[in-house]
Amino acid sequence: MTAAVATRAPLTRQLRSELRWILRRPRTVIGLGLLCVVPVLAGIGLWFAVDNTDGPAGPGLAAIISGNGLVLPIFTLFLSLPLLLPLVGAIWAADGLAGEANSGTLRGLMVAPVGRVRLLGVKAFGIAAMSLFAVTLMAFVGTITGIALFGMNGMLTISGTTLSVGAALGRIVLTILLVTFQMWAVAAVALSISACTEHPLVVMAATMAGLIVFAVLGAFSSLDWLQPYLITSAWDGLADVMRDPMPTAELWNSTGLAACYLVIGLSLAAIRLVTKDG
Repeated sequence: MTAAVATRAPLTRQLRSELRWILRRPRTVIGLGLLCVVPVLAGIGLWFAVDNTDGPAGPGLAAIISGNGLVLPIFTLFLSLPLLLPLVGAIWAADGLAGEANSGTLRGLMVAPVGRVRLLGVKAFGIAAMSLFAVTLMAFVGTITGIALFGMNGMLTISGTTLSVGAALGRIVLTILLVTFQMWAVAAVALSISACTEHPLVVMAATMAGLIVFAVLGAFSSLDWLQPYLITSAWDGLADVMRDPMPTAELWNSTGLAACYLVIGLSLAAIRLVTKDG
């Protein structure tokens, strides 16, 4: 007799399966659709504000936004970073472990011939890939909307200079990467919470509550010593992508802080999965 040998599924097939599993969920499609609506609504709102020169904005806003449609994707990404994008990432993290535990499929995955750390890596990859896809899709819709409503004559920076179209597109790509990494870092923390519960709503509520608490703590000047450790406080520094020349100190600081949250979140999730009963 020959003993049965457990074989592992190829990693690429596991990664593709994870992405298909995320994309097939109705709430994923709904979430991506709502993210696409944000830049459209923001663009229409700015268009009406520009058109109403008798309003409080006056003709100054029209002078700033006219021909400056490439700023809309960056504006909407920064607008969505504090709450909307982390919420979407938390939903994927909640479904990744807590959702599967709630439906009973996680137990089957944990007793399968797949390492638990590898399983976590597949889940983290799925969240990262979907985060990049969501942010890119949002920026793409924002770019098309901005060009259609306001034109494409480069990008007016907050330093008062105007970037060429190529440079402006480069800034948009950089913003996509920076925002995606921040979103993934928050989702990694949500994934560590997801590894400790079977209730996806608990993951989403805890993640959003944590972001709100961080924002409140960052508002007190007496807690300035704490702000360098709050991921939400570092998000203001991402606005440097709109400066010319572009300073990089705050961009590196925010990315480094996000990397710390990412490592901590994935490490806690790994510890929980490794020590969890099958």
